Parts: sequence; structure tokens; C-alpha cells
Amino acid sequence: MRKLFKGFAVAAALSVSAGAALNAHANTQALDKILQEVKQNRISEGKLNKQREQEFLSSRSNQQSLLNKAKSELASEKARGERLNKEFKQNEITLAEKEVELANATGTLGEMFGVVRRSASEAIGSIEASLVSAEKPGRAEVLRSLAAAKELPTTRELEELWIAFQTEMTESAKVSTFEAQVAELSGETSVKQVTRVGNFNLVTKDGYVIYDAANKSIVPLPKQPDGYVLASVSDLLSTKAGEYNSFYVDPARGAILRLNTQRSTPEERWHQGEEVGYVITFLLAVGALIALVRFVDLMLVSSKIKAQIKNINTPNENNPLGRILKVYHDNKNQDVENLELKLDEAILRETPRIDAGINIIKILAAIAPLLGLLGTVVGMIKTFETITLFGTGDPKLMAGNISLALVTTALGLIAALPLILVHAIVAGRSKAVLHILDEQSAGIVASHAEKEKA
Repeated sequence: MRKLFKGFAVAAALSVSAGAALNAHANTQALDKILQEVKQNRISEGKLNKQREQEFLSSRSNQQSLLNKAKSELASEKARGERLNKEFKQNEITLAEKEVELANATGTLGEMFGVVRRSASEAIGSIEASLVSAEKPGRAEVLRSLAAAKELPTTRELEELWIAFQTEMTESAKVSTFEAQVAELSGETSVKQVTRVGNFNLVTKDGYVIYDAANKSIVPLPKQPDGYVLASVSDLLSTKAGEYNSFYVDPARGAILRLNTQRSTPEERWHQGEEVGYVITFLLAVGALIALVRFVDLMLVSSKIKAQIKNINTPNENNPLGRILKVYHDNKNQDVENLELKLDEAILRETPRIDAGINIIKILAAIAPLLGLLGTVVGMIKTFETITLFGTGDPKLMAGNISLALVTTALGLIAALPLILVHAIVAGRSKAVLHILDEQSAGIVASHAEKEKA
């Protein structure tokens, strides 16, 4: 047993020794491998560093080459700049000498050049705004080129300037008809026949038109002038060659026509009177209607009375004199005093019918100017309110209220004057009728008195 145990112990010892030896050998190999890798990495890094060094040296040589090239170009450009500077100074000297030579050579032509440029510049605006340009467009282009020119004008350019002035003078004395695009108030355009009266006005069959120089177009007036002015346009368009006719000319080339469009029409002025003006107009209409009815009635009564006078012995009750005569025939047996009283009563009974409505006309004639004065006061009150709120900086803010004040005053006077006139006429007819009745009544009484004395 002891031998067996010893054998096992020896075997175990050998096994441990062999394992230790094997482990030591394995560690040695790993270290050798690591060492080998370190050596290889060192060799690789050395090669890589040499490669980088070679690339750096190569790049350095390239950069040096570029630097040398840039220095060379800089020196070349500096030399070129100095050369150009010398040439510029020399050219300045030469240019000054040439300008002196040009001034000496041109002499009085320089003054002519200045006159031409100044004349062309001054004529551009007038020719572009001229009505002749509506018929002959593009005439200002030659003048514009002459005004902007830096060299002496050629003979042809001088002739063009002469032709432009001569055309303007010649066409200003002509009445010419041509076709052109004319704008409508709706914004559309149409080709119309336009008649140009010198350099003053353009007209079509629809009335006056305006030449818009800024847009180079022919546009209508927002509002045409009064009818008697438009009638002259029709007369002008119907005039044949060799004939003469009257025509209203705007010497301001349409400026007066434009101002005329801002004027209020009678209807617009009437509406400016507002409610007070409407009341005054209503009173005028009522008074005129009453006056017309009464005047017609009195004329009919007068005609019937004249017919009754011709047949005095046969009274007709369709007229005041006939009714008075009937009273006489019914009271022939009365004495003079009673008959006179009867006739006076009959006349007094007829008087209200004859004078009916006349006092109303008189009252309306008195009320109309008072209403006008009321409108004046209301308008001034509104004017002062406007001044209080907005000040006096813009007169247009006060214009409406001032128009109310003035228009109502005018309407009151306009209504009062005809009402006073028709009142006088109707009152005169009424007095004439009453005078006939009084005259006939007095004659009847005198005739009856003579019969009693006889």
C-alpha cells in the first residue's frame, strides 16, 4: 500500500511539473508574439512617417513654386499699373489738348450747339403736350436725342428741329380730321373720327375730348359743357370746305373745359339746398298752380261778362254780372236806395269767389324768402360747427354748408319774385272784374234813378 501510495504521489508530482512546464512555454510564446507585433508596428509606423515626410516635402516644394509664381505675377501687375498710370496721365494731357483744338476749331459752332440743345430741351414739353401730337405722335423723339447729344448736331438733325417747329406752327392754324383710339367713360376704347381745331381743342360727334399727354391717349370729359356750347360742335362737324361757322374754343387747351366739369349744374345746386330748398320749391309750385288756376278762371269769367254786357237785358246766371242783373230784374219796383243796397249785397256775394286764392299766393310769396333766410341761418350754424371740429385748414369741408346757406337764400328769392309777379297779375284781373261789376251796378242804379224822376 505504501508503495502504491508513493507511486501515486510520484505520478502526481510529475504531472504538476509537466503542467507548469507547459504553462511556462505557452506564456513565452505569447510574449514572443506580442514582441513580434510591436516590432512590426514600429516598422510600419516608420514607413508611414517617412511617407508623410516625403509628401510634406513635396507639398512644400509646390507651395514654394506657387509663391514664386504669385510674386512674379504681382511684380508684373505693378509694372502694368505703372505703365497704365503713365498712359492715363498722357491721355489726360492729350484730351485737354484736343478739347482746346476742338474749341478753337468749332468757334461760333459751339454757341450754335448750345442754342440747339436749349431749344430742343424747351420744345420737348410743349410738343408732347400739343394737340398736334395726338394726330402726329413721336415728334418729340428727335428733340429728345438732340437735347441729350454730346456732339455737334448734323445738318439732318438741324433740319429735323426746323421741321418740328414748322409743323407745330403750320398745324396750329388748321382744322384737321383723323381717326384715333378714344377712351370711353366705361374704360373701353374705340376708333372714332376726331376733329382737331388748331392747337386748342379736340372734338368728336359725342362732344369735346381731352388729349392726355402723359399716357398719349385721347380721353372724354367727365361732363360736357352746356348745350349751347355742344351745339357749336355739331355745327363745326357739319361745316363743309369753304364754309364758316361759329365754334367755342378753349384757348387753354382743355384746362377751362376741365374746370367746367367741376361746376355744379342747376339740378345739383338745387339739391344743395336740402330740405329747406325742397320746401321752398314746393311752395313755389303750389303758388304757381293756384295762380294759373285763378288766372284761367278769371279769364273765363271776364269773357262771360263781356258776352253778358252785349246782352244786358237777358241775364245769365253763369257769370257774376248775369247774377247781379237778375237781382236788378227781380227788384225793379224797389226804390233807388233799396235797389242800390240789393246790388251791393250781390256784389259782395260775388267778391269772395273772384278773390279766392289770391291772398294765398301773396302769403306764399312772403313765406319763401323767410324760408330762404332760415336755410341761411342753418347753413351758417353747420359751417361754424365744421370750423369747431376741423378748423379752417380745408375750405372744402365748409363748402357744402356755405352752399346750403347761399342756395336756400337764392331759392327763396327765386320763389318770391315770380309769386309776387303772378299775384300782381291775378290780383289785377280780379280787380278788373270787380271794377266791371261796380261799374255796371252804378249804371243800373243811375238808370233806375232817372226812370223814377221821369
